[in-house]
Amino acid sequence: FGLYTGFDSDNSSGDFSEANHKVAEMLDLDPHQSSRTGEHNGETEIQENGIKRHRTSLPAPMFSRSDFSVWSILKKCIGLELSKITMPIVFNEPLSFLQRITEYMEHTYLINKACSHADPLERMQAVAAFAVSAVASQWERTGKPFNPLLGETYELTREDLGFRFISEQVSHHPPISAFYSEGLNKDFIFHGSIYPKLKFWGKSIEAEPRGTITLELLKHNEAYTWTNPTCCVHNVIIGKLWLEQYGTVEIVNHSTGDKCVLNFKPCGLFGKELHRVEGYIQDKNRKKLCVIYGKWTECLWCTDPTTYETYKKNEKRGGEQKKLKPSEDVIKSENDEADDMPEVQDTVQFIPGSKLLWRINCRPPNSSQMYNFTSFAVSLNELEKGMEAILAPTDCRLRPDIRNMENGNMDVASKEKERLEEKQRAARKERAKDKVEWQTRWFHQGTNPYTGTSDWLYSGGYFDRNFSDCPDIY
Repeated sequence: FGLYTGFDSDNSSGDFSEANHKVAEMLDLDPHQSSRTGEHNGETEIQENGIKRHRTSLPAPMFSRSDFSVWSILKKCIGLELSKITMPIVFNEPLSFLQRITEYMEHTYLINKACSHADPLERMQAVAAFAVSAVASQWERTGKPFNPLLGETYELTREDLGFRFISEQVSHHPPISAFYSEGLNKDFIFHGSIYPKLKFWGKSIEAEPRGTITLELLKHNEAYTWTNPTCCVHNVIIGKLWLEQYGTVEIVNHSTGDKCVLNFKPCGLFGKELHRVEGYIQDKNRKKLCVIYGKWTECLWCTDPTTYETYKKNEKRGGEQKKLKPSEDVIKSENDEADDMPEVQDTVQFIPGSKLLWRINCRPPNSSQMYNFTSFAVSLNELEKGMEAILAPTDCRLRPDIRNMENGNMDVASKEKERLEEKQRAARKERAKDKVEWQTRWFHQGTNPYTGTSDWLYSGGYFDRNFSDCPDIY
């Protein structure tokens, strides 16, 4: 659920694996569907301008989870670490967590905008918008990405967006995913590692973010670092699953000393603050330069501090406020459970004179039938013709359980998931028997040069495509 891992362990006992085999029996899937729609996987159209046109839908629509309950699994696991629970495949979405991390890059244009600005304040505004946009794709994404296998990788090159990306699962206990991306014009480097800590609160699951995210703007010789907000999934016992992001995100410009402090607000008792983000940018002398406000599910604006304070004072006195036209993504409650998602009808209150920093991309019209994927997410597991010959054998696109789930072959996907987990357990036992430590391939543990904290750093060489020593994990 959301941008975190924690389930599907190679230490799991398999006590809950029988639930996986019940999935296919509960689903009314056309047995010929996957072979019919799967043919699209290898096709990529070429537009007139020569840029590849990526697929706009998945091979098979998602299935209903209405017959399954997360609580039916979790109630057996009270007192256990969440990282040691095997969840049925029905709760997954057909993407690996490594692919989910890649969704940070959906709004790469914001990095390009930051690179183009001469003013450091405008650069920080663009970077702040990028940090918020990185979690925007999680809106309504309550399916759990597949836990990456140790040594699993994912690469993505998007010439139209101007970047290439590589990630690797560098540790399984605790689960740590490392990533590195660079601009094709050598204008930026974006890298980090993610290892969230999961907490089960009975009615909700909370993922506390750990790991540093670093963005380097090479032209300006600047580096920015931050961590993600906390993600919480509600209604794991009963009701409709929904998630929120909350906590303070501090973005530091290590060259100028400027700092952006963003407060992702918890929804509150009546849901008034749900999805809201408010914060400010200050210089090294702590002088506020601008105020940022909006919603991580919708848009982000900025204005000067004086205008913002005047607006807030007027708001308290009951002055009329100009509001944006309500979007089609207005949140509505779907049941009457006490812990349900609150009904929120209004969108962001617009302060006259504000500058728009970012607005969320429209999702494809059939998104609800595709795990609420964005157009960018739909393309991530696409296996284009000829790609298999050049990919690393550890790439997510080659995972048989994810591939079969995407094609609608739920029974096969469930069995493949169990087979891969057993293979991972066997490999771990063999290494323990021979007293051999796991060696990462593309990343190494080191120190972040800007924060001084422990980090996983890219070792280089992936795009030389020497994959002769990659592990056999599938």
